[in-house]
Amino acid sequence: MAGMKVTAAIVGPGNIGTDLLAKLRGSTVLDVGYMVGVVESEGLTRARNQGVTASAEGVDWLLRQDPLPEIVFEATSAAAHLANAPRYAEAGIQAVDLTPAHVGPMVCPAVNLTEHLAAPNVSMITCGGQATIPMVAAVSRVVTVPYAEIVASVASRSAGPGTRANIDEFTQTTARAVEQVGGAERGKAIIILNPVEPPMIMRDTVFCMIPADADRAALIRSIHDMVADVQQYVPGYTLRAEPQFDEPRPEWRDHGRVAVFLEVKGNGDYLPPYAGNLDIMTAAAARVGAPLRARSSTWDSQNPGSPCKTSGTRCEGEAPLGRKSRP
Repeated sequence: MAGMKVTAAIVGPGNIGTDLLAKLRGSTVLDVGYMVGVVESEGLTRARNQGVTASAEGVDWLLRQDPLPEIVFEATSAAAHLANAPRYAEAGIQAVDLTPAHVGPMVCPAVNLTEHLAAPNVSMITCGGQATIPMVAAVSRVVTVPYAEIVASVASRSAGPGTRANIDEFTQTTARAVEQVGGAERGKAIIILNPVEPPMIMRDTVFCMIPADADRAALIRSIHDMVADVQQYVPGYTLRAEPQFDEPRPEWRDHGRVAVFLEVKGNGDYLPPYAGNLDIMTAAAARVGAPLRARSSTWDSQNPGSPCKTSGTRCEGEAPLGRKSRP
């Protein structure tokens, strides 16, 4: 019904889940009704203090609630989401995956926000992916990119147990997203946890192989336009310097290279500003979550070939998605 908020749940009451809650509290379309963990924690206590129903009894507890949430944001680990994703799907709950599990299609708001609104599960890729894929896409929409490599450097203090447990998944999922979302023919991802004190703000470097005759002015314009697009939901996303170009080399198959240097400063909603790596994930998830509410009136689970799957609206003659009040 127009004007009514959609009930959402956050699974994972750690730093990412808590920061996401802070961002979603101001949403005009989503209402966070549940916060879920597996042990009592400060995150659950903080959620209760904000009027959110919170439990340490895990996803089993969540799936017993009535009403069920329509959207769940999972901020746990790749292994946990792989186990939980089928259960959300069975219950008719759309999942926004903030882990590197990559169960559903990968989404970067500045690049492909509207392409997967009807998917039952969408992947937010990784923090490094959210920061760097827009730049790869900015280059690939101008010229062919045979190879792209990204290096994400984050403060060690901002990398909690979940991040550290997912390092392998981070590199694999990010490299795949550089190709599938960013548009590079081949991608590589590297993450660096820097223990420097005081903690550093997230820095990212993006290298793209480009044709020898690439229009450099067009590339610079495209990169600046994309930075402005990302800044709509991550104000602290900035270029550290103008894009740098290297001349073609024989070892690069006579291709040139463009290098883009980024800084991502967090908004400080809950996490400190240096944790831009976490902030860009929660900001991207919040950006994606709002238009996903359209799926509550979209029937697509039984029609994988439906032309309405990415439109966010229901095709004439199709029935709404049949959600269950309980699993």
